[in-house]
Amino acid sequence: MSRPDYLAQGFQAFAAPAKINLFLHIVGQRADGYHLLQSVFRLLDLSDTLYLKPTSDNAIKRIHDVAGVPAEHDLCIRAAKLLQQYTNSSQGVEIAIEKNIPMGGGLGGGSSDAATVLLALNKLWQLNLPTEELIALGLQLGADVPFFLYGTNAWVEGIGEKLQPIALKPAYYVVLNPNVHVSTGQIFANKQLTKNAIPKTMSGFSGIANSALGNIKPDYINHLEKIVCQDYPAVSACLTWLKQFGDARMSGSGASVFLEVADKQTAVEICDKKPGGITGFVAKGLDQHPIQNIMLD
Repeated sequence: MSRPDYLAQGFQAFAAPAKINLFLHIVGQRADGYHLLQSVFRLLDLSDTLYLKPTSDNAIKRIHDVAGVPAEHDLCIRAAKLLQQYTNSSQGVEIAIEKNIPMGGGLGGGSSDAATVLLALNKLWQLNLPTEELIALGLQLGADVPFFLYGTNAWVEGIGEKLQPIALKPAYYVVLNPNVHVSTGQIFANKQLTKNAIPKTMSGFSGIANSALGNIKPDYINHLEKIVCQDYPAVSACLTWLKQFGDARMSGSGASVFLEVADKQTAVEICDKKPGGITGFVAKGLDQHPIQNIMLD
């Protein structure tokens, strides 16, 4: 069945890019149970596409089903309703989505979709909320949402809400997914997880990132990786395979793993060799969100 031509139906299209965590350190835990982290989030040029059509009534409608995601749990619907309630807007919207980012892979797809809904509706509904206000709203939807609202690659701290822009070298990424679902709650609850790592500094990371060695070094790791690999052999096998080509690592809580390389041809050649049963893609690292300047248009 061919995809509907949403643009012909009066919808507008907006990109929702994926991200990877170049490293992920757990440096503490708040009294409410949320873990404190340090990470660098990098935007990728693989994106979902959100189709939005403002309406004059106040209804928030998803015009097609998303497999495994009931409408009441859909972050796009929740984002639109949150913005509507926060601003007392009487406007509505119809929403459709074209998914390209693997779901549940640690690549931030759902969070990015929600952020794009907030950014786009802020413009389409003529609400004119500043980015800082949108970030505060986004944090209510998930810890990764503020980053996608921020608009650039970032050094991330707190539970995901403390963001500082960071310059990264151009790079391509081989991203592989063993097609298993990793339970983030289970991983964070593992008693073997390091939760009090000595904090790193952004200046230390940037010194490495601006060298000729690339964007990441071995002492900036993913603290969840060892636990996930113990509990999910498929992730371990996928990571082991990719490590033969360089310093491969896991993104977020998995299951996706990635390898940074300097050029697209190398990335494509590696990705083409991937074992059966593993999905994968090649992505270019972005410097900014594709719709970063939407509120300035």
